[in-house]
Amino acid sequence: MESAQNDAVVYVKNLKMYFPVTRGLLRREIAEIKAVDDVTFAIMKHETIGLVGESGCGKTTIGRCILRLYRPTSGHIFFHGLDISDLRESQIRPIRRHMGAIFQDPYGSLNPRQTAGKIAGMPLLIHQMVNNRDFNDRVAELFRLVGLDPSMMDRVPHEFSGGQRQRLGIARALACEPSLVICDEPISALDVSIQAQIINLLEELQEKLGLTYLFIAHDLSMVQHISDRVAVMYLGRIVELADSTELYDNPLHPYTKALLSAVPIPHPALERNRERIVLMGEVPSPLNPPVGCSFHPRCDLAEADCRMERPVLRDVGSGHEVACIKA
Repeated sequence: MESAQNDAVVYVKNLKMYFPVTRGLLRREIAEIKAVDDVTFAIMKHETIGLVGESGCGKTTIGRCILRLYRPTSGHIFFHGLDISDLRESQIRPIRRHMGAIFQDPYGSLNPRQTAGKIAGMPLLIHQMVNNRDFNDRVAELFRLVGLDPSMMDRVPHEFSGGQRQRLGIARALACEPSLVICDEPISALDVSIQAQIINLLEELQEKLGLTYLFIAHDLSMVQHISDRVAVMYLGRIVELADSTELYDNPLHPYTKALLSAVPIPHPALERNRERIVLMGEVPSPLNPPVGCSFHPRCDLAEADCRMERPVLRDVGSGHEVACIKA
């Protein structure tokens, strides 16, 4: 573990992020929402880790904790070996310039009153990385890097298409030359034809600039395409983590199997004959998660031990980790 901590771009150890639930005029805390509950993983240099799971499972919260937009309830986040989990805002700001973020909504994440050039170059001004004389030249470089025409720098966001807006968001994320980019569902709001273009752009930029990605998404087929390793989350916990090819060819956790069974296969005969796993019930509330394995209320394989014992994420061979006593 110590080697992983030192060699990784990001090493997340026993991360917990609980949000208080308050009531009354005095805002008395009556409960906690366990958005992220004891998560550990590492992202190595030039690697892409895909983070998948249902809405509300804690994927975005992990990304925001790594960016230190949230202060974790407990646990540690190491960025290039430095523990950033408890740093003050004044201490985290110079470190945050080495991180970038691409958001889900390519329009809602852009200031509609600013020009495209100002949006893409704002991080350069905030971190004082360029003077006013060289600002336009540096922004023009960013535009060309993401496939936008520098002549569009004076336009405002509503004059761009959805794909162009997301390219603008990518340019902003890369402005300070980060080593880590958090991609928070960057393609889910785009047309299918544009999604492929953005994914190809991200892969080209990773190869050209040596970037490391945390890729948060719902689209399992797209995650398989772009990711080196994939982590599957359920109710605030990682239940399976493996190499992308290994996970899709040999899923071990019942929840992973159910997710993959819902991915369409572009072959009518195979699609018609394959087994479809339908999960019963609803995802439990993070206000009151089940005792033991969080997935046991919906699992056909659950035994008495599953209701009592919380399974730990363990390596079952070749770096394939799973949190299931039946695996």
